[in-house]
Amino acid sequence: MKQYQQVLRNILASGRDKESGRPNMPHVLGISGDVILMDLQEGFPLLTTKKMPWKMIVHELLWFLRGETNIKYLVDNDVHIWDGDAYRWYQKISKEYNKRCPDWLREIVISTIDDFIEAVKEQRGCTIGGYKYGDLGKVYGHQWRNQNGVDQILDIIMGLTTNPYSRYHILDAWNKRDFPEMALPPCHLLYQFIVRPLTDEERIDWMRNNVSLKDKVKVLGTRQPDQDFFEPYNVPKFFLDMSMYQRSCDTFLGVPFNIASMSLLQMIMAKVANMEPGTSRWIGGDVHIYLDHIPVVKEQIDRQPRSLPKMKINKELKNLHDILTLTVDDFELIDYKPYGKLKGELFTGYSK
Repeated sequence: MKQYQQVLRNILASGRDKESGRPNMPHVLGISGDVILMDLQEGFPLLTTKKMPWKMIVHELLWFLRGETNIKYLVDNDVHIWDGDAYRWYQKISKEYNKRCPDWLREIVISTIDDFIEAVKEQRGCTIGGYKYGDLGKVYGHQWRNQNGVDQILDIIMGLTTNPYSRYHILDAWNKRDFPEMALPPCHLLYQFIVRPLTDEERIDWMRNNVSLKDKVKVLGTRQPDQDFFEPYNVPKFFLDMSMYQRSCDTFLGVPFNIASMSLLQMIMAKVANMEPGTSRWIGGDVHIYLDHIPVVKEQIDRQPRSLPKMKINKELKNLHDILTLTVDDFELIDYKPYGKLKGELFTGYSK
């Protein structure tokens, strides 16, 4: 992931001190835009210059895909990247609720984030109508699965399988109408899936790697390939490429998660559409490093990237139901040999 390190260098070399634009958030060093291009045929883009908690990335993506917007599933699986945003959202809605209600109906405000997480685990009762501890409002999962009544994941699967060349295979979470009901508007907000036909030579290579030895002997080299030649072996016709636009990029902590998560989503969508995962393009908007992260960023830049691991999905994916029943145990990370961890604070802006 030398390109990722280059983005860090670009920020350190050209970035300017900027305010965060959100309450209770520190200053950043930022630039206006950068790009990382990855080829998933060459390996899974999980950083090797620091150890990444890849199962957290899988859990979060499955949570998005199931349309969930309460952090209980994440907390129960020891994933705490959304704790601060959920607590900040609770602080906001409980304050607004208590302003409107007589004393005897007011919510007893939870005073620490640790107590809040315990309430999430236990799913304690709450006086705020319709709210459950851990709710985030209409964030990613809601937008992906029910944006103004549209299940975008199902729509993309159907589109890829019935009209692969369409330019409408877009996953969009930037729904301004729902902003007042979101703990945080989406950072990674727009994905576009684009097909690229495999050549006959690439399809034959796929057969060499994926068809049984007995069938290889029977068919390879016997005649010029045509559709009937490939059809019995369900040989993919397309690479599935993808571009993702991210408006706000915490480059030390968030972006490594995002490039791995987007690539995993691409692999899932390719598998369900019987395609090969191709190129993956991350496009950053406001690309920044929090000032407190600069020392560990410099340490990371000094590390020489190692060979990328491989990621396997050990489950047949034929439809949306198969995707929704995926678990973290269906994913296998192979030959991941990273450096040690590098720690930095996750800033979310909640009041301590």
